[in-house]
Amino acid sequence: MKHCTNLLRLLCFCLVLCAVSAFASYQPRFSTAGFYQLPETGRSAYSMNPAWRFLRGKMPGAQSVDFEDKDWKLVSLPHGLELLPYEASGCINYQGEAWYRKHFTPQEEWKGKQLFLHFEAIMGKSKVWVNGQLVKEHFGGFLPVIADITSYLRYGQDNVIAVWTDNSDDPSYPPGKAQDMLDFAYLGGIYRDCWLVAHNRVYITDPNYEEEVAGGGLFVSFGNISDVEAQVRLDAHLRNASSAMFTGKLIYRLCDKDGKLVAMTEKNVKLRSGKAQQLSAEMKVQQPHLWEPDSPYLYDLFVYVKDRNGDTVDGYRRRIGIRSIEFKGKDGFWLNGKPYPFPLIGANRHQDFAVIGNALPNSLHWRDAKKLRDAGLRVIRNAHYPQDPAFMDACDELGLFVIVNTPGWQFWNEEPVFARRVYSDIRNMVRRDRNHPSVWIWEPILNETWYPEDFACNVVNILKEEYPYPYCYAGCDVTAKGHEYFPVHFTHPLNGAGGAFNTDTMDPKISYFTREWGDNVDDWNSHNSPSRVYRGWGEVPMLIQAQGYAKPSYQYTCYDALYRTSRQHVGGCLWHSFDHQRGYHPDPFYGGIMDAFRQPKYSYYMFCSQRPVQENPALIAENGPMVYIAHAMTPFSPKDITVYSNCEEVRLTYCKEGKTFTYRKPADEQGMPSPIITFPGVFDVMDDKALSREAKQADSYLLAEGLVGGKVVATHKVEPARRPSKLVLWVDNEGVDMVADGSDIVTVVAAITDEKGNIKRLNNGMIKFEIEGEGRLVADERTFTNPRAISWGTAPVLVQSTTVPGKIRVRASMCWQGIHTPQLAEIEITTHPASGEWIADQEELNLLHSVQKYRIEHQSVEVDNDNRQKKMRLKEVEKQQSDFE
Repeated sequence: MKHCTNLLRLLCFCLVLCAVSAFASYQPRFSTAGFYQLPETGRSAYSMNPAWRFLRGKMPGAQSVDFEDKDWKLVSLPHGLELLPYEASGCINYQGEAWYRKHFTPQEEWKGKQLFLHFEAIMGKSKVWVNGQLVKEHFGGFLPVIADITSYLRYGQDNVIAVWTDNSDDPSYPPGKAQDMLDFAYLGGIYRDCWLVAHNRVYITDPNYEEEVAGGGLFVSFGNISDVEAQVRLDAHLRNASSAMFTGKLIYRLCDKDGKLVAMTEKNVKLRSGKAQQLSAEMKVQQPHLWEPDSPYLYDLFVYVKDRNGDTVDGYRRRIGIRSIEFKGKDGFWLNGKPYPFPLIGANRHQDFAVIGNALPNSLHWRDAKKLRDAGLRVIRNAHYPQDPAFMDACDELGLFVIVNTPGWQFWNEEPVFARRVYSDIRNMVRRDRNHPSVWIWEPILNETWYPEDFACNVVNILKEEYPYPYCYAGCDVTAKGHEYFPVHFTHPLNGAGGAFNTDTMDPKISYFTREWGDNVDDWNSHNSPSRVYRGWGEVPMLIQAQGYAKPSYQYTCYDALYRTSRQHVGGCLWHSFDHQRGYHPDPFYGGIMDAFRQPKYSYYMFCSQRPVQENPALIAENGPMVYIAHAMTPFSPKDITVYSNCEEVRLTYCKEGKTFTYRKPADEQGMPSPIITFPGVFDVMDDKALSREAKQADSYLLAEGLVGGKVVATHKVEPARRPSKLVLWVDNEGVDMVADGSDIVTVVAAITDEKGNIKRLNNGMIKFEIEGEGRLVADERTFTNPRAISWGTAPVLVQSTTVPGKIRVRASMCWQGIHTPQLAEIEITTHPASGEWIADQEELNLLHSVQKYRIEHQSVEVDNDNRQKKMRLKEVEKQQSDFE
């Protein structure tokens, strides 16, 4: 029986490797203005991202059509108001007014169409003009800003969209709190995508434009769900903006991943001119593939509006996941009619990234989700606002539950306008995200806020109005006013004593969850903490952080504590996944398991080690079994060797012909799935010195082997880094191609290594980056991002594409060149054509492209004969030093 089990494990491992290879070639696709386009439907979504004129500051009259903007900077969306230094906390970012202007000529084929300008978000207060006429005013920075611009365009001539934004403090809309008192930075600008949606006059509406309770657009909900059958409810809101009665049909076709039709239904439509109507239909899916984190199966739902002749007048595609979620009090969380088998461990996520702030392209949102899922996380809390639609798309696809939050943090304004805008935000975040299978819990309250008595009741009622169907749940802090209205309470587990809130008594009707755990500060002013570790501080601080998150020596809410709870406490989200910038504190938040560039710390690998070996192979970076040595073998490294692994057994070898140690996971271990492995007293730097003096440097290493069923399924080897001799470059893109849309960004990482490629972690070099071809560096001297200092052996830089597909060459070199400085390195990136069509003035587009082009002088990266001679002379120096010792 044991032999059969081992064979099964090896078979699963082989399947993992095959699936990972297939997944590596996958390229994600993102929704446009809330839908996926279909040909031959009369509906298109054009990207408005490229070529905007930008000015930071006040500029009276800039909304006028004839305003002269040629001396303004040319930018593409998503766009922040500035590049930021790596450490941009302490409210150093610009706060105030800014302007954007876009020139374009409308396409003749748009005549007779209905046209909507759809901004996924504009930070702060904003006004939008089209050809000098105000079409939209908006308050708030995290939800769509949409304007009907049909009657404002001028065909055959230049048109101008002007956008005024102001991200300065304003208590009249959420978050409301002054930014120098805020625990995050919301920065500014048109920092998400902008679309122009064109469709016929009979159309499916946009839920964030229509003021329809539980309506507008498409609403997919579910009735009874089982492995045998699923009931799918379909509500669509149609509008007839034509001058005639419309008679036709609304048709739904549900297809599986292979394109096979699994269900369809249709509804007759009779709609008078100028009227709108909500139409309901149902379909049943037999033997459905149910969505869950380890099998995030998505169907394609095709929606068509056809006229009486059978011609399609509108339509699009949505991806849907069929799933049921239930919180059953003391029985905990149930998914698809079954108790979820283990605690849900996740993390919070702010949307900011190093240097660019909140202005992330879709690919970076997807990579964030991918990195978090690869770490074994299953739930993300959107702290503290609705996040980019691309991130929600990625969570659907990759298998991450999401807690969707209302914008807000520790602030309430008694003026009635503030509450009205909070309630509007709640309605609009539900309308925007209600069709995502990843939505797990709505958090409609304001984070850590002492709001009025009736607020909690009001928001729960709003949620019930906007989502009047099953499988809709909301959560609230257990200490907040009105928590009795919520089925899920946020608190710390009993055995995690010492947290901000602790559950002394547990209501059998309530399920519990920890919305934030792991941030162990001395006080909320100084913020000294063993969990807040800058990656550049090196291995000992990072080891302490990882141990604190896993199972510290003191009582605190940690991974282990969350695994020791009863089913009634269903899990928790780490605070925080990435290092991020803050308003009210001069230090960034360093508690991430990755830094602001998404470069991993040791705690990232600790989280990876908690993944089940059998985890879905399509979602993991390398393979299911993993082993990682958290030790750099430097002269200052600890004697104890820490290893993270999810394997049954780990074998550690120290030096060739040295010692071998074996760890076996306890069969009856409680708590976290894989305890941190420590091999005490193994490393001694003098062992490395002895081998080096005997010219046996290759014999000095650490080798960890992970075993499952007695077979080696994962290995990791660490060697001491020797003389720094070269630079290496790699692209941190999670296998996703770079797109030539003028906005896409990838991280290129430079590292100083020895001849064998071992990263020299202890090095203070300064790296200069240069670029050539169809891209530009998102970095400059002013923000200390180019040149930039090496930190724990590496230096990342951001590269942005132009709008022309082609090659990008990036070079890294030492700032100060000398005879013995490490050799420079180059890497080439290919950018691929963007899908879809964008709208921009061709002259502006050409100019944008010309200013983005850079060239670097040719210089060979090969080791020439002169370098070889230098190495030979070094041998003389080494010999003489040895002789005199």
